[in-house]
Amino acid sequence: MQIEVFGIPVEFVFFGLTLLGIALLHNHSFLVAVSGLVVVSIYKIFFAGFKTGTGVAAFLGHMSHEWVTLVNLLALILGFGILARHFEKSHLPVILPRFLPEGWKGGFVLLMLVFFISSFLDNIAAALIGGAMAHQLFRARVHIAFIAAIVAASNGGGAWSVVGDTTTTMMWIQGVSPAEVLRCFLPAFIALFIFGIPAARTQHAHSPMISHVKSHTQVDLGRVGIVFLILTMAIATNVVVNQYFKDESGLFPFIGAAVWAGILLSIPVRRHDWEIIPENMKGTCFLLALVAMASMMPIESLPSPSWVAAMGLGFVSAIFDNIPLTALALKQGGYDWGFLAYAVGFGGSMLWFGSSAGVALSNMYPEAKSVGLWIRHGWPIMVAYVVGFLVMVLAIGWNPV
Repeated sequence: MQIEVFGIPVEFVFFGLTLLGIALLHNHSFLVAVSGLVVVSIYKIFFAGFKTGTGVAAFLGHMSHEWVTLVNLLALILGFGILARHFEKSHLPVILPRFLPEGWKGGFVLLMLVFFISSFLDNIAAALIGGAMAHQLFRARVHIAFIAAIVAASNGGGAWSVVGDTTTTMMWIQGVSPAEVLRCFLPAFIALFIFGIPAARTQHAHSPMISHVKSHTQVDLGRVGIVFLILTMAIATNVVVNQYFKDESGLFPFIGAAVWAGILLSIPVRRHDWEIIPENMKGTCFLLALVAMASMMPIESLPSPSWVAAMGLGFVSAIFDNIPLTALALKQGGYDWGFLAYAVGFGGSMLWFGSSAGVALSNMYPEAKSVGLWIRHGWPIMVAYVVGFLVMVLAIGWNPV
């Protein structure tokens, strides 16, 4: 039995109230998210039901289709947190000033590095690596505007590559050509300048980048090797699964397992900072609660595919997980996949919990867990999204497949 409030399914009302609670009570965001998940789950079990019916059995059947996504996110965020700590302790971020320009331009080049790293690496890892570099280069005084910019750079960089983001990988699995996704490079790159330059200037005024490197600083090659091993295993697994096991990709969290295989194999090389796992677990479970709740929303159809609808999905993805949105769009068909990749990939950057990269980085910088501060200091990201999208409409044109 579907209950509606002013024509809106009550699940959306619960979801909206949860998001409002997160915005107003950011210090209790985990409790709010879990409470919302419990309420929606109870409602779906006893009232609205699922496609297979109502009751606990139907709920378990639904979650049996979602567990791979949830476990992959859990494994990736926690695993890449360990990877980022190794990268930070390798001293590579400390020697970066030798190669980065001085002043605010150094911060902007750092954002460009994150942007391009994310194109061949999962955006969660790219964001955490960028956060680790910023922590060292700015003496642990990283402005929230720059934190938001790191997230936006990682999401924008992943949007134009089929191996850079979960949503674009989903498109690739469903047969979308990598060339179709690559078309959103232009708007993503333009957006990088629109939000990146103001963020770099703000960061420079807040805490300038260190301008010298101690002569005795040496790179820890063991930790660099661990980072390389974990990334190689993740990328190789992603390519192999998408190439040879597309039909089985939803049956097991292959990429997350590959990351943790690399972590376990590298135990003899250096000690892992296991203590960061409980530190990051709460923020990670917060994201999983939102993803699980989003999967139970009754989104039976989207508006007719158009560039306007795609642009709207970008704003929706800032508050509604982009994975089920992408899955529904793929099922519906009729989209220009370059537009969709840009919208759902970059759009989530507008709020800290709008993307898994944002949630992961906020574990490193807890002060970012404020919707008000994110919007106040990260508003250029919204402007960048709109400008980039309009450039894509005018310069490339809507070409649905």
